[in-house]
Parts: sequence; structure tokens; C-alpha cells
Amino acid sequence: MAAASPGPCGDHGPRWALPLRPPLCLACAVETLGDGSLVRKKHVLSRLQDALAWQALPLVQLLAPDERVCMHLIGTLFGKGSAEAWCILVRLVVELKSEQYLYCILDESQKELCKANTMRSSLPTFSLLGKLADAIPGFAEILVVKHNNLVDHLLMGLTYPNESIKAAVCYLYGKLYSSPAGTERLSGHFEERLCGVFLNTLGCAQTKELQVNCLGLLKELLKSDHFVSILMNNAKTEEETENPDFLEGENPLPLVLKKLLLTRDEMLQAASSHCMAAVLVHSPSRYAPAFIHADVPEFLFECLLCKSEILIWSVYCCLLLLTEERLFFSKCHTVYGIESLVRSLQGVLLLNNVELHKQGLLLFTEILKRQPVEIKLFTNRGVCIEAIDVLMETVNCPVLEVAVEAVKAVAAFLRKDHLSSPPVPYEELQKLLEAVLKRCADLSPSQSSKRHAVTNRNPGRLPQRQGQFLLNTLESFRNACRLAVEFQGDFMAQENAFTAPNSESKDTLSNFSEFLLRICDSLCIPMVMSYLERAVSPSVTEVFISALTTLFTVMPSMRKKFSKKLGMRPSLLSLSALLHSNPVLNHTCSSFLCSLCLNLYSAIEKTRTSSQEEQEMSELLQKGLPQLNYTIAESLLLLSESPEPFFLDQSLCSHQHCFLLLLYFAYTFGDRFVPDAELFLAVRNFLLSAQDHGDCPPPHILRAAFYLLAVCQDKGKALDRYLSTIRRILDNLPDLSSVYVHCPLLVKFFLRYPELMGRFGHQVLQLWFSWEDCKQTEVEEADFGSSDQLNSANPLLPILKSNSSILLILLDLVCSSSVEVAWKVLMTLRTFLERNEDVLVCDLLRSRFLQILQQLLVESSSATLQANRNLPVLLSLLFLVQLRSKGIRELDSTDFKLIHQVCNLCGKCRPRDTDLLQPSLNFLYWSLHQTTPCSQQRAVAVLLSNVSLLELLQKVLESTWLWSPPSRPASFLSSEDALLCSGWLLVASLLLYQHRYNTEVHQTLSVDLTEVLNAVISRNKKPTLLLVSIMQFLRAVLRQNFSSSLLVIVGQNTAPSATEPQLSTLQDTALHPFAMQQVFSLVVSLQNLLVHKDLLLSQAVVACLETLVEYLYVKNQDVALHVASQPWHRFLLFTLLSGGQKSFLQPEVLRLMTLFVRYESSNIISQKEISQIIQEAAEANIAELPEATACALHFFLSQVREQ
Repeated sequence: MAAASPGPCGDHGPRWALPLRPPLCLACAVETLGDGSLVRKKHVLSRLQDALAWQALPLVQLLAPDERVCMHLIGTLFGKGSAEAWCILVRLVVELKSEQYLYCILDESQKELCKANTMRSSLPTFSLLGKLADAIPGFAEILVVKHNNLVDHLLMGLTYPNESIKAAVCYLYGKLYSSPAGTERLSGHFEERLCGVFLNTLGCAQTKELQVNCLGLLKELLKSDHFVSILMNNAKTEEETENPDFLEGENPLPLVLKKLLLTRDEMLQAASSHCMAAVLVHSPSRYAPAFIHADVPEFLFECLLCKSEILIWSVYCCLLLLTEERLFFSKCHTVYGIESLVRSLQGVLLLNNVELHKQGLLLFTEILKRQPVEIKLFTNRGVCIEAIDVLMETVNCPVLEVAVEAVKAVAAFLRKDHLSSPPVPYEELQKLLEAVLKRCADLSPSQSSKRHAVTNRNPGRLPQRQGQFLLNTLESFRNACRLAVEFQGDFMAQENAFTAPNSESKDTLSNFSEFLLRICDSLCIPMVMSYLERAVSPSVTEVFISALTTLFTVMPSMRKKFSKKLGMRPSLLSLSALLHSNPVLNHTCSSFLCSLCLNLYSAIEKTRTSSQEEQEMSELLQKGLPQLNYTIAESLLLLSESPEPFFLDQSLCSHQHCFLLLLYFAYTFGDRFVPDAELFLAVRNFLLSAQDHGDCPPPHILRAAFYLLAVCQDKGKALDRYLSTIRRILDNLPDLSSVYVHCPLLVKFFLRYPELMGRFGHQVLQLWFSWEDCKQTEVEEADFGSSDQLNSANPLLPILKSNSSILLILLDLVCSSSVEVAWKVLMTLRTFLERNEDVLVCDLLRSRFLQILQQLLVESSSATLQANRNLPVLLSLLFLVQLRSKGIRELDSTDFKLIHQVCNLCGKCRPRDTDLLQPSLNFLYWSLHQTTPCSQQRAVAVLLSNVSLLELLQKVLESTWLWSPPSRPASFLSSEDALLCSGWLLVASLLLYQHRYNTEVHQTLSVDLTEVLNAVISRNKKPTLLLVSIMQFLRAVLRQNFSSSLLVIVGQNTAPSATEPQLSTLQDTALHPFAMQQVFSLVVSLQNLLVHKDLLLSQAVVACLETLVEYLYVKNQDVALHVASQPWHRFLLFTLLSGGQKSFLQPEVLRLMTLFVRYESSNIISQKEISQIIQEAAEANIAELPEATACALHFFLSQVREQ
């Protein structure tokens, strides 16, 4: 009982005592295990287990020196046969670290297995061997090398109908085959004896323990390609055929694994799919057909509906390997399982497992890529929409690795056969593409470092992933473009077949195509160009250029507009023009450039498109572009190179012509990727070389060359020494229009050199105005506030300013060109004269105007003149030239001839020809006023001698009373009102100057005085300017006391009314042709007009009032003084002073004061007000006063001094 005693054992001494509480004597413990009762044995086993757990080192130190004791203890423990004893035994052998003890156990196990009456009693031994294999790394090698006879017992145990024994044996087999030595030594054993038994055991296993251990063994076996080959090629033997439990089929392993997939146990399903993957990974093409014929994929897809991440991962891996076999798709397994896969992805996205996300998307991508075209993958539109939703969600995933896989899937998804089930979900595809492009755009270096600092587990690879993401994005976009092109031939895909009648659907191919063009311009191109500025990527460039090439055919109606958009993109043409040695990229860029150049040609040469020229250009570009593998510097040298004498190098010419066309289209849209000075020199040398060798390039090549010369002229040297050669080239052309480009720089180039301008200036300007879409009307001119804006609207204006002699060529065009061209020329000249007052061209233009007018009047009748829309512009231009003459000047013969021609022109017009008469009457009026008295007298004589002109003026004056104006503001002036103003002003001037120079009159004018007075008195909503003009006429007749040989007054008071008082009659007689009542009404009306405080109207009213009082003073002083001293005038004066400017120093106020002082109207203006005005004048700086104010102040002070 020493083992149970708390103190040291007295029989064995302290040497065998273990430091436990209570102390344990090891010797006593061994004795107790041999002879003690069952209770004591269990107690000792428990204490030994504690000793190995807590005091293993002292225990080993006690046992190791005495081999006999160790062997005895091991034998004792082995003989117990209990699980607890064997655990101690395994632990003890591990701690002792001696192979002899292991050999001892193996010997005992061999004996135990041999003497066992039944296989059932061998179970503990198999279990012990399994535990030893777990605990000791080299156990498997020792067993198969030193005790290989035990393997026969294992095979027997596997055939015994007890699943516990089979489980223990399979477990031990698994450990043996996990070691390299075991695999090598037992290879023949497996092939000859174990394989069939094992497959039968696995197929018939019922308990989970056996199933798990079998799968464990299978997993180890599947690591070897040899064992996989044996398992997959195992055929039934005669014995196995007789066994009804053996699975049917030539390859039982797929069927066995399929059976495990049918269980509800997710762990077994995961292990089964894992084993399938382990088989397929050796050779998918060799082993996949067996699984596919066994319909395993169908059950794998069903397993995707579970929630186990391990199972889903295993199934993804297995299906991914199956996709490498075409039979997987031809058997329609993907069609059956695509819905399960999409639903699985939806569920997986809810999990926080990035690797699972990536693996699922990888499987989805491979299925989308490898699915045969003839087998439609998405037979259900709802599943297709769900797939788009999954792709949308994964594209927006914050983890970059997941988003990269998602974009790959999008690229594979955008195939016609995947989306051909009507109706095509165009709106969803737009959203998906937009999400992909925006996600890619968000990965700019400045943003991605902030946004993905946490979501990317490997920041060092971020730039590489960004580049890959961009490449995948571009592939998606290219596939979408190809999809749109393919759908053009499918009527069902062009519009939504389920759109309600009379309703418009946005889900159409047209809208989708427009979206592709729009998002390419707004997102795709800027994103790619920004990336290529930072990195060189041939793959990105190739896919990008390929997508752009496809876009040319996406929407044929928008091809030209899209080409212009591409042309205006800086560096796009130059990016493509730098062709590469990479053959794929070179071919892609060549195709793109060819399409772009031809489309640009059609767009910019729309008025001159020639099918033959386009065909020649197409052949040249298709042949020459792929061979244009040069740098910019090399290309410029090539352009300047001359062919060998007597030998025309067609290859050299082809390269030169291709490069010129590229430069032409690039420079047309502002992409100057070659230095101007160098290009100018190279193009010049090209032209000189062609001329020297007698080579005549096609017109489209010469057009490009001359355009490039013109564009680069400012940065290049002058061509003075080479002008003769340039001129010979141009002279040899049948028509200059064949090399003309509608560009102001080309016009400037021809007009820059006198030799070229003299020879070709007329033709170039003719072509300019023939091509120009002139929209510069009076209304449009008001929209251009600055000169820069105006120059951009009409780029010819700065060229005209730099060389005024060009104006003569323009005037020649007016005579020699069509009506349309002449009108454009005149509009340009008018704008030029209006905006450039500092250019002195009046004398230069007058003689040409005279010639044009003479020609028009001789060649045209009255009807044709009125229909000629160029004539009004010409007359307006003539008037502008007249306005440009500063100061008073003597009229010369040209001026008098112009006056004569304009008078004759007016005589051929009708009053309603306002566009002709308005500028003509203005010209005549200005000619009378802007000259010396001597010339003025002659001009009046010319005008009054023209009877037809006076007859026209008579009709114009009469139309004043016949025309009823619409309800418009007083400030608005229609063309009819403007003509009436010009007519009244011209008649007033003729009255004045005829009286002054006593000119002979050949035709009189008649005016109804009552109508004139009514126009001022009642106003009748007449425009302000017309009232001012009529008052100007009224002043003229008042100054002449209504007695003029040119004017006949009608409607005057010839007989007094019998009912009127005698006094009134006498006064009317004195005021003849005025009536007293008319005078008072006129005065009141003038006072009312003055209250409006309109500056122009106020000046005219004050002047008319002055003249009226002067007239009345001559006719009847009492009436004049009565009018001048009306109390209302004082109120009127204070009304004028009540505005913002309360000073007396205002022209109209001073003139009214002068009038009141002159006629001694002390009740109107007192001495106090006069003193106040004098004081203001003394304080004011006379030099700073406006001219009109200073003049009025002078007259006022003079009148005060006289009084």
C-alpha cells in the first residue's frame, strides 16, 4: 500500500519517489499495476497521468537509466488494454525518445493481432497504432520499413464488417500514406490490394467516423498523381462485380464523392468537393469528364445555396477546375447552375470574407468567358438582372482586389449571347458601365491613397493594381462598344419589345449608343490620358485605341461629331501617331488613325468631299500608317528628305504623305505635337523637293502642306526666297480650291506676301466668303462686346486691319461675285468700319463705291434694285464711310457723283423700301452738313435739281400721317419711323440751305401745317426721335416765316369763323398761318414734353420754344411776351431743377433762363435766381463744363449784360 501512503516508501527508498502531492513511489506504482485491485490500478493510472502532465522530466530521469524497469512498465501498460493506459503509454514512449521501446510496442502489437480470435478484438491495437502515428513523427516510416507485416492485418481489418475497425484502419492508413516513405513502400500495396477495397469501404460507409477517416485517407492519396491515376482508372474486378454493394460505373470515385454531396452534412460535402478539386488539379482535361458524366456539377451547384463558407469555397474551387473542360459547358451544367451561382454570390457578399468574394467572382468570370456562343447562359431575364446587380455591388466594393475581379467579370459579361434575350436591359447596363468607369476614375493617385489606405492589405502593389483595374475597365468598355455594334443587326435588340403603345422607352439601343459616346468623352478619355501621362502601358493603349475604333461604328449618324470630339482632344492624335514596334499595338493604332482621319476628312471637308479622293486617302493611310514607325524627329527628317535623282521612291513618298495627313488633321484640331518652326522648315523643304524633282503630290497632300505652312508661318522664317517655287506649284493646279482650307491663317498666308496676294488674293478671298457661314447681322453684332469676341466671330477682321489694301479686293468681289458672296463681303466691311475707327480708308473706298453704284444702277431696274439685298448693306457701308470723315472737308468730284447716284437711286424707290432709303437719306443729310459752305451750296443744288428725289420726299412726309404706329414705348424706333426721321431732317436741311443760298427749285414740297402741329400737340404715341425731327422741321419753317420757294403750306387759316370774337380774328391774322389757339396749344404741348426730362427731347423742345417766341415777337409782340411770361414757366423751371442734378448749370435750363431774361419775364425769373446762376458760374471751372453747357452759359451772361 506504499503507493497510497502519503510519506516516502520505506521499501524502495526515496530514489523512486516523485515530487507529487501526495508523493508517489514509482516502484510501488509499477507493482500495483501488476498485482493490485482494479480500484488501486485506476488510482495509480491517474497518478501516473498527473506525473506525466506535471513532472514528466523527473519521471523520465527515474526511468531512463533502468531499461528493465522501462520495459516492464511499457509491457504492463500495454497489457492493460484500456484507453487510459494506452494514453500513458504513448506519452511515456514520446518522452523517453527511444526507438527500442517503440519496437517493443510494435512487437507486442504484432503478437496481439496474431493471437486475436476475432478481428473485433484488434480494434484497441489499431487505435493504439493510430495514436502512436499521431504522436511520433517517424512512426509511419518505422512501421512500413521494420514491421511491414502489420500492413496485412490492416487490410484484413478494412474488409471486416465493423465500421469502427474500418475507421481505425483508415485512420492508420491515412497516417502511413502521409509520409513519403509510406507512400513509396505502400504504392504497390495500394495498387494491387487496397484500392478496390478502399473505394468499396468509402462508398458503403454509414458512420460519420468512417466517412471522415476515409476522406482523410483519400485526401492523402490524392496528393500523388500516381494514386489519382489508379483511383480514377480503377475498373471492377470479378469479385467486386459479385458484390452487390459495390458502386456501379467504370469510375466509382466520382460516384462515391457524388454520394457524399447528397448528404445533409456540410462538413462531408466540403470534404467531398475538396477531394474532387484535389483530383482535378492534377489534370482537369483527363479527369473532369468522369465527374461531368456523373452529373457531379449539378450537385455542386446545389451545394452553393448553403451558408458554410468552407463548403462554398471548396465548391468554387472545384467548379473553377471543371470550367477548363468544354464538356462542362456542352452538357449545359452552367445553364442549370448559373442561378445558384448568382444567388450564392449575393449571399457571399454579405459575409466579411474577401477571399471568398474573389474566388466566387473568378468562377463567375470563367463561366462567362468560356460559355459557348451557341448555348445561351441566361435563359431567364430576371437572373440576368440579378447578375448585373451583383456586378454593380462588387464593382463598388471598397476592397480593390474584389473590385478588380468584378471588373473582369463585367468584361466577360458584356457579350451578345449573354444579353440577347429580349428585352435587353440597356438601362441597367448603362448604370453598370458608369459605375465601373467612375470606380476606375476614383483610383487616381491623389484619391486612392486616402480611400484605399485601409481596404488594401498590400499598399505596395496598389499602383500595379490600379493599372490592372484600368486595363480591365477599358476591356469592359470595349466589349460594351462591340456589343452595341453587334446589336445593330438584331431588330429585336434595337428597341424594347414590351414598350407600351404611344410611349417612349429609354431602354433602346440608340440611347445606349449615345451613352457610350457621351461617357467616353466625359470619363473614359480623360481618365486614360491622365494615366498615360504618368505611366507607359502598351496594353492599356492598345485596348483604349481599340475601343475608340469600335466607337466609330457604334452610332453611324454621330460618327463625324464623335471624330471631331476626338480630334479636339489634346495629345490623342499624337498618342496614336507615335506608332510602336509592338505589332498588335501598331496595328490597332494604325486602324484607329485611318478611321479617324477619314472621318475627320468627311467632317471638315463636307463641302468638297470626293469619293475618289477619299478612296485614295484611305488606300494611302491603310498602306502607309503601319510602316510609319518613327519618332517625331525622324519623321521630320523623313519629310525633308529628297528622293534619289531619276528615281522616285514610292515608299518614301507614301511615308511623307501619311505623316503630312496626320499632321494636318492634328493641327486642324489644335494638337500641335511638333514644334512649329521645325515643322515649317520640313514642309517647306518637302514642297521644294517635290517641285525640283517634278513630282506633283495629290491635291489633298498639297492642301495639308499649305495648311501646315500657314499655321506655322508665325514661328517660321519668311518665304521670300522661295515664293517663286511656291507660286509655280500653285500655278500648276487646275483650281486653287483643291488646296484651299477654310482657315483664316491660310488666308493670312496668301495675303501676307504681295506676290501671292496679287496672284491668288482674289481667288482666296472668293473661296473664303463662299465657304463662310456669315451670321453677323445687326442683332448678332450686339452680342459681341469686346474686339476679341468679334474677331473670333469674324477672323478676317484683324487681317483687314493689318493690310487695308485688301479692302479693294473685297470691293472687287462685290462686283464680280454672286449675290451671297457679295452680301458676306459687305457685312464684313461694315463690321470692319464700325469697329476700326482708327483705320483711314475712306478715300480708298469712295471711288470703288461709286463704280459699284454706277454698275448696279445701269444693270438694274427699279424692281431688281428693290430685290437686291446687297444694295442696302452697300448703302449702309457708304454712310459709314461718310461718318468716318472727321471734321469739315471740301467735297470732290467723286463725292458729287456719289450724291448724284444716290439721288437717282432714291428716285427709283418707293417709301416702303426702308432698307434702301434709310442709309441713302442719311448719306445725303450727312453730305450737306459735313462740308464747307461752297460745297454745301453745290450739294443743295444737286439735290434740289433731282425731281424724283423731291417727289419721293413728298411721299415720305405724307406717309407720316397715313401710318398708324402700334402700341410701343416712345424709345422704340422701327425701320419705318427711322425713315420718317431721316426724311423730315433732310427736308428741314434743304429748307434751311435753299433759303441761305437762294437755290433754284424745280419741284416744290407741300406740308399740312395742321398735321405738323397736331403731331407735336397730340403726339399720337410717336417715337421721341420722330417728334424731334418734326420739331426740327417746324423750326426751319418758323425761321423763314413760312415763306419758302421750296415749301407750300396747306391747311392754314384763310377765313375766320363767324362765331369767333373780332379780337381773336385780328390776332390770327397777325400770326398767319398760325391761329391763336394753335399757338397756345403748341406752347402747352412743348411744356409737357419738357417735363419728361429726356435729354434729346428737352434740347429740341427748348430750341423750338426759342424759335416760336422769336417768330411771335416779330408777328405780335404782345402775344410773344404773353407766351414768355406765363406763370407756368416758373413751375416748369423748378420741375427741371427738382431732379438729381439741381444745379442751374444745365444747357436746357440756361437756355430757358436766357429766353425769360431776353423777354423780361420777371415773374418767371427773379434777380435772386440770376445772381445765383452767376455765383454758380463763378465757382465752376468753365474749362471742365461740357461744350453745350458752356455755350448756353455764354449766351445767358451776354443776355443779362444787355439787359
